[in-house]
Amino acid sequence: MRSSTLTWASSLCLLSALTPLISPVVAVKENDFKKCDQSGFCKRNRAYADNAHANGALWTSPYNILPESASLKDGQFQAVILKTINKQGETVRLPITVSFTEAGVARVTVDEERRQNKDIELRHNSAARKERYNEAEQLVIVGGLTLDKTAKAVGDDSSTSTTVQYGPDGQFEAYIQYSPFSVEFKRDGATEIKFNDRGLLNMEHWRPKVEAPAAKEGEEAPAPPAEESTWWDETFGGNTDTKPRGPESVGLDISFVGYDHVYGIPSHAGPLSLKETRGGDGSYTEPYRMYNLDVFEYILDSPMTLYGSIPFMQAHRQDSTVGVFWLNAAETWVDITKEKIRSNPMALGAGAETDTKTHWISESGLLDVFVFLGPTTQDVLKKYSELTGYTAMPQESAIGYHQCRWNYVSDDDVKDVDRKMDKFGIPYDVIWLDIEYTDGKKYFTWDADKFVDPSGMGERLDEHGRKLVVIIDPHIKNTDNYEVVSQLKSKEFGIKNKDGGLFDGWCWPGSSHWIDAFNPKAVDWWKTLFKYDTFKGTAENTFIWNDMNEPSVFNGPETTMPKDNLHHGGWEHRDVHNLNGMTFHNATHLALMSRKSGELRRPFVLTRSFFAGSQRLGAMWTGDNQASWDHLAASIPMLLSQGIAGFPFAGADVGGFFGNPDKELQTRWFQAGAFYPFFRGHAHIDARRREPYLAGEPYTTIITSALRLRYSLLPAYYTAFHQAHVSGEPIIKPLYYTHPNAEGGFAIDDQFFIGDTGLLAKPVLTEGQTTIDMFIPDHEVYYDYFDYSVVPTQAGKRTHMPAPLDTIPLLMRGGHIFPRRDQPRRSSQLMKYDDYTLVVAVPRTGGRAEGSLYVDDGDSYDYEQGQFIHQAFVLDGDTIKSTRASGSGEPPKKAGAWLKAMADVHVDKIVVVGAPTSWAGQTEVTVTSEGQTWTAPLDYTPASGGRAAFAVVRHVNARVGSDWQVTVA
Repeated sequence: MRSSTLTWASSLCLLSALTPLISPVVAVKENDFKKCDQSGFCKRNRAYADNAHANGALWTSPYNILPESASLKDGQFQAVILKTINKQGETVRLPITVSFTEAGVARVTVDEERRQNKDIELRHNSAARKERYNEAEQLVIVGGLTLDKTAKAVGDDSSTSTTVQYGPDGQFEAYIQYSPFSVEFKRDGATEIKFNDRGLLNMEHWRPKVEAPAAKEGEEAPAPPAEESTWWDETFGGNTDTKPRGPESVGLDISFVGYDHVYGIPSHAGPLSLKETRGGDGSYTEPYRMYNLDVFEYILDSPMTLYGSIPFMQAHRQDSTVGVFWLNAAETWVDITKEKIRSNPMALGAGAETDTKTHWISESGLLDVFVFLGPTTQDVLKKYSELTGYTAMPQESAIGYHQCRWNYVSDDDVKDVDRKMDKFGIPYDVIWLDIEYTDGKKYFTWDADKFVDPSGMGERLDEHGRKLVVIIDPHIKNTDNYEVVSQLKSKEFGIKNKDGGLFDGWCWPGSSHWIDAFNPKAVDWWKTLFKYDTFKGTAENTFIWNDMNEPSVFNGPETTMPKDNLHHGGWEHRDVHNLNGMTFHNATHLALMSRKSGELRRPFVLTRSFFAGSQRLGAMWTGDNQASWDHLAASIPMLLSQGIAGFPFAGADVGGFFGNPDKELQTRWFQAGAFYPFFRGHAHIDARRREPYLAGEPYTTIITSALRLRYSLLPAYYTAFHQAHVSGEPIIKPLYYTHPNAEGGFAIDDQFFIGDTGLLAKPVLTEGQTTIDMFIPDHEVYYDYFDYSVVPTQAGKRTHMPAPLDTIPLLMRGGHIFPRRDQPRRSSQLMKYDDYTLVVAVPRTGGRAEGSLYVDDGDSYDYEQGQFIHQAFVLDGDTIKSTRASGSGEPPKKAGAWLKAMADVHVDKIVVVGAPTSWAGQTEVTVTSEGQTWTAPLDYTPASGGRAAFAVVRHVNARVGSDWQVTVA
């Protein structure tokens, strides 16, 4: 949902009501949001870079390690960097620690020693912290920091540098040069990443404010030098940001040596392979910005900031991936340039390689960067996930279809939608309520006139195996006779303004206060508000949507909170801004886990704002998109970017939030959304109702087919979520991830593989399109998912395929096995004990295919005690086997209720696409399992008219949780 677009001068008097009538649909106003030259610290650091470039070889970085301070012990290199700050040779001391972990990750942290001086007096507000913000690690990092005590210095003992060998088998090195300071990170002797090789390291040190001399009578006061004009305060859009600590930005250039493609740093509405920002064909002119903001109807193909930030970047070339994670929660900008180099100075053309050079700039905080040297994308992402946490294992219902709009207007409306979805045979799992369900925008209340019986509404949904999600935002209405705001005030759990008073701003309810979820006591209080006897009308099938948590403040600078506001511990909002949404998401996550004593159900909480680590807590969506074809197309690279940045439980509003999609766009968007990890239809309050049954024929039937495809593939998606939960892998995977040598696929971001299924999808994203060209990354055989035809392919080329409106381009890659459930049901809960079908795609050569199935009760945490089924499947010639997946441990000694019930669930059918001709004439197979042997019928259909031969084994009747073998012949 969205903030009002009226000007504040004309609308403040109306905000206490904030009815839908004051939400006109207009495009985002770019001028409402900063460009780099309007952000003092970004402008200064870009100018610093320009000065270094202009001076070329004459430029020398003023940062040098003091040689006698350097030491290496127990996996940590420590020293002091001296920053020369003037021609007189005065220096600032910057302690540096380079840590090396057992997993082979390096971490470079630089602080400012002078910050610890307790004699520093700030200009105002003694409650504000004096040191650089240093608590991001406590909120973001959850593991992976065990030091590699075998890390050792190698090479000549020198007073000019130290080389540290670290990582598994000592394959990594960090060459730390003292003067000027720089670091080269090497793998197997080759340099992969460089820090400060362009000399752009810049830590703006603490300095006392020198008041300008008073103006003489009749004269104006002299203006400060241009570079100092935003040191102590800065104005934008009529708001003045006071800066009691003065300038304190951190900047660093990071070069990826020999890498042409970089990915990540979501969220931005641009291509997966990030563009250059300073020169280059088709480049942007602004840096990528990471500053979580409420940017409605965002523009496309832009480095403009959006709702969430993950400062994690990967670089990829053929057969090699590396990455960096910039642990800083303040406003951050990233410039990207590319430079052609030659590995052989005499070579032309083919000998040329590319270095991608990046420049990272944050407003405050430490310089704190993690380095991942791969060599695979999977390795980089797993190590990042070890640090920041793996994707939460969702409820199974959470990966079904979610039906939402702003707003379903009453409990009768909700029940009517539920009834009509059943009437038309349209599956869904969750229905959502936006802010209009509340009593006057007061969260934890219900509009008693419209939602007369919320408990009865929830019970009705529960009968059909469905869930309810209601919205709870971080702004609390400042009004009389509202117990929640009274408690927040009395307990002092709100965010404070720069003077230490309770911050008051404007959002949906009008005058509001914001919970400070950095305060552990405030989180404990927040948890009490969700208990069933407090938030009356909610039940075990009620879950939560956190919106507006950037935070969105309608009358704030750039529609967010003033940077000089104060949080728990005295930290300024500028220090923690990008973490704010995650702390609120975390508070709600914890609240749902404590609603009732002994109730250990997995929570579902959707968030709009996020940071690194948010993947531990729930799902995200890409915010307020538009009902347009280009926004549909943009959703794919945006979601792929989320996945490779460690937060794969991601979706986009199907149909577009703003506006009214025509029937073709709505249909194609459902076909694309059927593959989103998070699959939700959503619409603005002024948009026409667009529940699937309203589309009319043939559209309703086509949309229903897309939804049923998603539900049939839920076992494959749930298995992919489990893989993400244990290894950090994406749910939908870009081609560079699955085919690291297929260079032609590195920039492709309109098609993707699903988990490890071998399913390759390319949704139709263009109006009127009835054919598509799909890139084929390898020499394997590909079959059409729906008719088993063999797709004419050539590795590294595109293949032309028909794609009429009722068709979703979906291929099966040979060599894979994936599970599905074929019985149509109206919700995932009602599929819980249905039998399974296995689909086997036979490879071009070798006759071997592999796959897996993971399943648990889809609701509780019993899987942590071994209450799950995880089977690996292998086709090897004429035999198909199912065995307990490696790494799954021993089965539990005692089966719980769910596992006992699964004893009656079987693999009912096996479909083998590309079945060998030797199976022709066979009418049955032998099944062996649990000490027994029986036969099952086999139907073989020979190849014909471009369709592959296929075989169907019916009535396999092997328990899904058991080991079994099917043998043909």
